Amino acid sequence: MAQIKVSNLTYAYEGSMDNVFENISFNIDSDWKLGFVGRNGKGKTTLLNLLMDKYSYKGSIVSNMKFDYFPYSISSYAMEKCAYELIEEWKPEIENWQVLIELNEIGMDAECLYRPFNTLSFGERTRVMLAVLFAGDNEFLLIDEPTNHLDVNAREIVKDFLKKKKGFILVSHDRDLLDAVCDHMLVFNKETVSVQMGNFTSWWNQKEMQDVHNLAENEKHKKEIGRLKSSIDRFDRWAKKGESTKIGFDPIKENDRSIATRATIGAKTKKMNSRIKSFEKRVDREISEKEGLLKDIESVKNLKINPLEFHKKTLVNAYDLSLQYEGMDELFADLRFDIKQGERVLLSGANGCGKSSIIKAILSKINNENYGLIVNGTLEVPKGLVISYINQDTSNLSGTLKEYAEKNSLDETLFLTVLRQLDFERAQYNKRIEDFSEGQKKKVLIAASLITPAHLYIWDEPLNYIDVFSRMQIEKLILDFKPTMLIVEHDVRFKEKIATKEIIVK
Repeated sequence: MAQIKVSNLTYAYEGSMDNVFENISFNIDSDWKLGFVGRNGKGKTTLLNLLMDKYSYKGSIVSNMKFDYFPYSISSYAMEKCAYELIEEWKPEIENWQVLIELNEIGMDAECLYRPFNTLSFGERTRVMLAVLFAGDNEFLLIDEPTNHLDVNAREIVKDFLKKKKGFILVSHDRDLLDAVCDHMLVFNKETVSVQMGNFTSWWNQKEMQDVHNLAENEKHKKEIGRLKSSIDRFDRWAKKGESTKIGFDPIKENDRSIATRATIGAKTKKMNSRIKSFEKRVDREISEKEGLLKDIESVKNLKINPLEFHKKTLVNAYDLSLQYEGMDELFADLRFDIKQGERVLLSGANGCGKSSIIKAILSKINNENYGLIVNGTLEVPKGLVISYINQDTSNLSGTLKEYAEKNSLDETLFLTVLRQLDFERAQYNKRIEDFSEGQKKKVLIAASLITPAHLYIWDEPLNYIDVFSRMQIEKLILDFKPTMLIVEHDVRFKEKIATKEIIVK
């Protein structure tokens, strides 16, 4: 076991006026199974890159460990190579037999190493890369969101594999994975960094209790500050009133006073001023103790959505439906389902089974674009149905937020307000969307969908890269407003909370 010590680490991207993080310090052990969470844009992937020594930074990172990073970088040209050829590029110091051992642990056949990498599914690519990653010795491994784009079965395989391992940082927003795999948590809070023993749920439960305590302490300090300030004001008025009577008095009206009374009044005034100073010191102390109590509280804002009512109960009806692309085999056949108003329908199935194609077929009924799909059987979508759609692909996002709002006929003020509620920093407003993190790009799509009134909300893997805090925020929104939805999503906790019906595509 070795220590990895991070001290006073500060980093900003070249040309940026804002630091990604500033003067952060923490220590971790090399045999931990460390979960790593934080809001989108807080610098989780950046920290992994700093550990890999990819960028220059201020502060220090001290360790005698070697680091390796998932996912491995692979060019479009290299995608045509077989995995066994790529191993030499990714991890030249290991032997193929070491990879085969890990492949067996992660449930993969060795033949996958001899297929072009671009013919492997997302799940197969992830499993091959993880097998290569864990094939080395004496390394601390940096694993960045391994379950994005994976179906439920592939996620379970990755989860079972990581359960058996140790000596890694796992960046993930999948609460089920973090709970099953991790024994420590590294958290980028709003203003601080914390390290705690336990999994995500144990950390979250403790954080909620700490937040309740801090809010109560904050209220107690606010009341005490108010009481002390009231006392200061009262004694200040008395002191000023007494001081004003020291000089000048009417001997007829005030026959009980003499010139000697002046000293007595002065002494009383001095005593009052002394008490005022004492109260002021106590106020400063209370303010000092109050400061910082709320700095890491996740004050999640309640989101809103404006679903429209449709005049028909059934919004989508599919009967003996089959889909295929021109020149290719059928994706599936004889699928039957319907979507009624008020339902939140989860579309499930293995990667590549045709979930996104079903969405495209429904959209084609609205926008008259066939996407190269051949539709057999019955798929009914009534005329006049308004759909708000989130594409799983963010690669076409570009320009500033203002330009995006104009291009998509969105109310810019409302759009930016919702992004702010999703924890967008105001500094992001003037940046180009291409420079956003993947999670921030997803939030752009979610915000646009939320402010678009619709009869049916179709979201295709909306939570990829979205931080856990925003996931819980979106869950609450859906449960509060109950919009009619068709969703493709593999987050187990999310599915359990929001789905009213599930369609399984085989």
